[in-house]
Amino acid sequence: MRDLGSVDLLVIGGGVNGAGIARDAAGRGLSVVLCEKGDLAEGTSSRSGKLVHGGLRYLEYYEFRLVREALKEREVLLKTAPHIIWPMRFVLPHSPEQRPAWLIRLGLFLYDHLGGRRTLPGTRSLDLRSAPEGRIIEEKFTRAFEYSDCWVDDARLVVLNALDAKERGAVVLTRTEAVSAAREGDLWRATLKAADGTRFTLAAKGVVNAAGPWVDQVIRTVTRNNSSRRVRLVKGSHIVTRKFWEGDQAYLFQNTDRRVIFVNPYLTDLTLIGTTDIPYEGDAGDVSVEEREIDYLLAAVNRYVRTKLSRSDVLHAFSGVRPLLEDEADNPSAVTRDYVFDVDQIDGKAPLMSIFGGKITTYRELAERGLDRLKPFFPEMKPAWTATAPLPGGDMPDADFDRFGADFRRQYPWLPDELARHYLRLYGTRAERLVAGADSLAGLGRHFGGLFYEREAEYLIAEEWAVFAEDILERRTKHARMLTADETAAFGAWLDAREHRSGADG
Repeated sequence: MRDLGSVDLLVIGGGVNGAGIARDAAGRGLSVVLCEKGDLAEGTSSRSGKLVHGGLRYLEYYEFRLVREALKEREVLLKTAPHIIWPMRFVLPHSPEQRPAWLIRLGLFLYDHLGGRRTLPGTRSLDLRSAPEGRIIEEKFTRAFEYSDCWVDDARLVVLNALDAKERGAVVLTRTEAVSAAREGDLWRATLKAADGTRFTLAAKGVVNAAGPWVDQVIRTVTRNNSSRRVRLVKGSHIVTRKFWEGDQAYLFQNTDRRVIFVNPYLTDLTLIGTTDIPYEGDAGDVSVEEREIDYLLAAVNRYVRTKLSRSDVLHAFSGVRPLLEDEADNPSAVTRDYVFDVDQIDGKAPLMSIFGGKITTYRELAERGLDRLKPFFPEMKPAWTATAPLPGGDMPDADFDRFGADFRRQYPWLPDELARHYLRLYGTRAERLVAGADSLAGLGRHFGGLFYEREAEYLIAEEWAVFAEDILERRTKHARMLTADETAAFGAWLDAREHRSGADG
């Protein structure tokens, strides 16, 4: 049993909200321990649609405040993480059977103006009969609207928040489950259990339950508390195909059930299509894609495109569970994406703050507001600070990714352009750390295939809590989409041999 001593805050959950709160709290001067039962971003936070957006369709449900706040956050995140977040234009073909043109124009007008847009271009109309964006669209759709939102590497967003938290003094424990937490006087006494069976104990002045789909479970079984709030689990699935159009634009298709489907450029030559909205019951860790969901997404796309997709075009599929705040809405798509904090405390001490709901776009604001809610319990806490602080790798002059990238390529001319871009997009200014000391591809070590070299694997193991092949290939990078089965197996064998050598050395 290892005693971690006493800290200000124990954060349970290593998704985007937990990592964001740990980062904010550490930067405000609090001592923090973050525990995650699996890998960082292993659950919901790596299985999203990978967008930082206001949520255009939420306007139909009168979520004006949520949309406005998300649009404001979109601007903040663009500046603080320009390497993993970048602008994307979305083409929305008009389908009068679903929504009249005046309603779409009104929604897009609000979308352009609610959040004080500064850096992204506004909406424009397109004639699909002449615009290049219309080449893949069925002739019966002649009109479209184009608007702006942003792409995000969701899993890296989580890892970078955890990394910043660590560098500001937080202790980050992955594959470490919160077993129990009970109040003893003014403190919480908690027991944590690592995957190897090692147990940790600590005392904390407060506990944050950011367990996402498992927030109810943590309340009931870990803290033995109750809450009037609860989450509603909604499954969202995505499919990946080859990219089937020219240009950097994404598409937004209105389906016959009035839901919208995103069709986004993904990696170098792939397409990410999603999402579904299906009520889910059971363990969120067991979620998987159903064939009916794949059929649904293919049908939604094929309604619009000239060259039809088939089941054989689906290269990969994944599913995640969104822990939405239960608001008793009949339609899963209408369930609010807003969030609330449930703060339980005794005589103004030993608070337990549980988070219900939320979305990736508003994670930073959620963390800031959550810490502000806890300020009465931590009067020495420093002010909010994250609105202008870049995430690790995002500290580029004027948040100018292209300019920094050009400088990086001049500094390392031996790096192939595609590989340089990969390092820049994932690591930003820290790409220089990754390649330091190398002056050729041979200096990056063994080549596993695609853009994947041994140097990157070693960096992720040393710096970013990567342990297993999936941590590296699926979450910290997307090399899994680019490697063959044999290459993936070879990397797994290399990792196993490395672990064996490390164990022998230890």
